Amino acid sequence: MLGARNIFIISENDWIGILLRQIFFENYGIFFCMIFDGIILDVDGTIWDTTSIVAEAWNIAIDNNFPKLEHVTAQILKGQFGKTMKTIADNLFSSLSEDEKYILMEKCCQEEQKALHSNTKNITYKGVVETIENLSKKIPIFIVSNCQKGYIEVVMEKNKITSFITDFECYGNTGLNKDQNIALVIKRNNLKNAVYVGDTQGDYDACKKASIPFVWASYGFGKPDDEKYLAKIENFSDLLKVI
Repeated sequence: MLGARNIFIISENDWIGILLRQIFFENYGIFFCMIFDGIILDVDGTIWDTTSIVAEAWNIAIDNNFPKLEHVTAQILKGQFGKTMKTIADNLFSSLSEDEKYILMEKCCQEEQKALHSNTKNITYKGVVETIENLSKKIPIFIVSNCQKGYIEVVMEKNKITSFITDFECYGNTGLNKDQNIALVIKRNNLKNAVYVGDTQGDYDACKKASIPFVWASYGFGKPDDEKYLAKIENFSDLLKVI
């Protein structure tokens, strides 16, 4: 019987090795450690869960600007986070004009930033900070998100991980989709074998478009539509076993 703690090292470009990884992991629980030169992280549903705080903040913005709109909930936001801000506005506030959606999202983001800055609750998933610190000692860590401008800075500041993050990018800075921002970070940092860690189908799709492996954070908000991802983690600290 093959031991579940066996570890093999294979190259990211070794397609035979990748196939063997899938077969042996599914049948024997064996992890194959890939050789990567960069880990790119998603934020919401991967690093932390802000949905309850953000729902309250957005509802303040709704009440102050378009009080006839229905309130959002944490559960509603879990189904939207990971999408671009424009897509979220289209999905949640479809009755508004394009200009009104833009105004409301600006107000929502302002209230969100204030709420997150003042938050004292621990909303970060267990083991995230320690794992990022440990991984950063041997491999550069990056963040790419579909969030608004300034959000990643709040994430890093509140979790005290700024010094462990080599580079980051987001939709709010560039107006680009996630796959394009992943490609931008890869090019900017001359990465050859990067891997992305996220939790939603949108993250998985972005990785396919950017042609990089995807690690599914199964504790997050979503689920991929197939099992062709590199690995599944049930806790953030599981990254130490697969990367």
